Amino acid sequence: MCQVDEDYDSLLERHVVASDTKKCNKCKETTAALILKPGETFCRCCFKDHFVHKFRAMLGKNRIIFPGEKVLLAVSGGSSSCAMLNQVQQGLSQKAHKKLRFKPGIVYIDEGCVLGQSLEERQKTMAQIQSLFKRAGFPYHIIPLEMVLNLPSSVLEPVHVATDDPAGNYKVAVDHFMQTNPGHFLDSNTQVDQSEPSLLTDGTVPQLIDEAQTQILQELFSMVKTLTAKEDLLHTLRRHVLVSTARAEGYSKLMLGENCTRLAVKLLANIAMGRGAQLAVDTAFSDPRYGDIVAVRPMRDYTAKEISLYNYMCNVPSVFIPSLETKTTDKSSIQRLTESFVVKLQGDFPSTVSTIYRTSEKLQTANFTEDIATVSLKCLLCMCTLETTLGETSAFQATLISEQLSQHICRITNLAIGSHVPSHSLLCINCCLLFFSCSRGGDSMNLESFLCYSCQQTVKDMTSVKFLPQYIMSEAQRRNRRSQMRHEISEFLLNEDQDSTSIKAES
Repeated sequence: MCQVDEDYDSLLERHVVASDTKKCNKCKETTAALILKPGETFCRCCFKDHFVHKFRAMLGKNRIIFPGEKVLLAVSGGSSSCAMLNQVQQGLSQKAHKKLRFKPGIVYIDEGCVLGQSLEERQKTMAQIQSLFKRAGFPYHIIPLEMVLNLPSSVLEPVHVATDDPAGNYKVAVDHFMQTNPGHFLDSNTQVDQSEPSLLTDGTVPQLIDEAQTQILQELFSMVKTLTAKEDLLHTLRRHVLVSTARAEGYSKLMLGENCTRLAVKLLANIAMGRGAQLAVDTAFSDPRYGDIVAVRPMRDYTAKEISLYNYMCNVPSVFIPSLETKTTDKSSIQRLTESFVVKLQGDFPSTVSTIYRTSEKLQTANFTEDIATVSLKCLLCMCTLETTLGETSAFQATLISEQLSQHICRITNLAIGSHVPSHSLLCINCCLLFFSCSRGGDSMNLESFLCYSCQQTVKDMTSVKFLPQYIMSEAQRRNRRSQMRHEISEFLLNEDQDSTSIKAES
């Protein structure tokens, strides 16, 4: 019989295998220093080689970055992007076994205005980032998020890139680069010319931060009701600034630091947010939605644990910068809830992240080069292809009809109980019940016709769109005018089927 004061500790003790009995799985000789997952142990030397090999193998396997190209590294100060910066720095050194052949630059987007940070806090963060970039030795650009208010509308226009480029053959491009640039490699201690313009002076005082623009951006995000929509809007504006900076400075590639864990969370969160049609582009190695600027994700094979271990073992510096999700609960947003779910599940089942990641690899990326000039078929915010080819019986159309019917039933109920409804709303109810479409609501409703389903939900979570950047509103007005013009002359236009039929008849 059990006794209250009986000691069971000796019976419940588990046998712990001494660490000196575990050997590295790669060299089979040295004592293992870390365990990535059950059955996968590495010593320090083998783990570093393994980490470096994965990065360069990812770039070499895809062959998207050509020799001599200018590549802009988007560094947020976090562990993943700083590890990416460290890998590029090592790959360009003389000691590297397989040297990288592109010309890197660094960009950091300061989002302190959205996070509610004071000017002193933003200056302190920028000083840390600037010190980190100076040690790297590459040209850098530190840009406040307020610059999104000054972007031209051309950032929303994908630039067509000719496919018949003579440098399209990767091997030919490598041979040509080796012949014309025999001494292109950088030594690890060599400082690159940093004469390119930076938004920080030697005193680390941001010169281009306008308090009026800061207030406008803060009011914009205050109009967004949910944290899910705020994070999605912030991600979109950040990407626009990155693409605009890359174009202005002559970069053709944009290198992002998204790792495997982050992409697994992003895949599930995007499905929950209605971005299923864009999963292939949002999680693939390359993202060609902008045409001339291709975003690449060389860190997508690394888990967050691998990156943290590498940064700790190699003393890779990073800067902690809070985000919108900092100190929030698990249910504060879809992104935060998905991250909590995946991370907790990964703790009990170590293959969770890898399984989700392998699923994303099977998704097919749409060919963006064919319709790259058809800007009207691209979402105004995320620049992904609009769901224009869906049939009337699709789930998307069913969702729209259900939403519109529920809204109109509420209006009819208000009329029945004698509430005051303007006369134009009566017309709105009739036209919407007949055609399930309406142009009421001003700019917000005009915007929705140029947005994908997920971006529509983001705009609907905003109480007003008057604080949206001017380049977005200008592009929406331009597309609206072109759409009206096309509608006016539609009866004089030939579609593709009629055009091909007339050509055959003439022949």
